[in-house]
Amino acid sequence: MIGSKDDLIGYRLSRAKDTFDDAKILADKERWNSAINRLYYSAYYAVIAILLKYDFKPTTHNGVKSVFSEYFIKNEIIPKEFGKLYSQLFTWRQKGDYDDLFDFDEDKVIPYFEPVKRVIEIIENKINE
Repeated sequence: MIGSKDDLIGYRLSRAKDTFDDAKILADKERWNSAINRLYYSAYYAVIAILLKYDFKPTTHNGVKSVFSEYFIKNEIIPKEFGKLYSQLFTWRQKGDYDDLFDFDEDKVIPYFEPVKRVIEIIENKINE
């Protein structure tokens, strides 16, 4: 059975939080490339949730990034710093997943935890307004 739009939005927010917790577990194990991947996806799921709220349905990660930037960052619905954060995570995730001989370390990954947690909270608050 297909749920309502609100069910899907709630599911995406829940995935964002669970995936953020996964990133913490991976960081505790010093699995930095995997942790950055999970941080990206936790932000991605939150961004998808707000896009769904406003009936945007991009079909690619790049499309999600573009729509998020165009409609939520440029219009200052979400603070600009989180647009930069999302773009950086997008780039880091691709580097960590696809570039050979590239490894993240603690100094690169740990600073992303608090901002990712914050963007999830901000998005959830905007959705619930």
